[in-house]
Amino acid sequence: MRPLERVHIVGAAGCGSSTLGWALAQRMACQHLDLDDFHWLPTTPAFQSKRPTLERVRLLSDATAFSPQWVLSGSIAGWGDALIPSLDLVVFLYVPTEIRLARLQRRERARFGTALDPDGQMHDQHQAFLRWAAGYDPGLSGGRTLWADATWLGYLPCPVICLIGEAETTDQIDRVLSFWHTQAHEPLSSRHSTAEVFAMIQDSIACFRERSSGSTWSRDSSN
Repeated sequence: MRPLERVHIVGAAGCGSSTLGWALAQRMACQHLDLDDFHWLPTTPAFQSKRPTLERVRLLSDATAFSPQWVLSGSIAGWGDALIPSLDLVVFLYVPTEIRLARLQRRERARFGTALDPDGQMHDQHQAFLRWAAGYDPGLSGGRTLWADATWLGYLPCPVICLIGEAETTDQIDRVLSFWHTQAHEPLSSRHSTAEVFAMIQDSIACFRERSSGSTWSRDSSN
């Protein structure tokens, strides 16, 4: 069995991809790359100006070429697809909208403090960001939606594991590594359409909500 070397973790804003990415990289003893560092130019305050796409692609290509083993958190869909052939495994995280928004509010408050207050310089930007993040499930956030991610997952040639709901990071890591060792090497009998991938995700979400409104639960599926 070949080792797991290149993992991409993706999901909506606030799903925990950066947290899991960093912790999984620590477990694998490899570098962690977060796409915010490639997507945004360094500004004060942060997240004000995007890098041009070609520059992002070049920086990401250089970073992933630096080491044969890495964990990448964020989303490359639509701009970094040249990296797809090198991926061993993709981890899709889904957390209900209300939980994601609460996480984002805490995170942004910790980062920017009073700048987010009604009279603060980042208030309008923060509110727009929360509206964008809330539009992921119903498909109201432009290119980053649940349907768009399901479409992208359906095209991937590598195994995919979906982790649905909140869970301890250590538990998520155990599930990812267990999936790789026990299921990821099984041959893919057929390609799943976007609708089939979306249905699997929606079914997992429905099961999560039925079992408990706040408990830890996840379901694995490979495309």
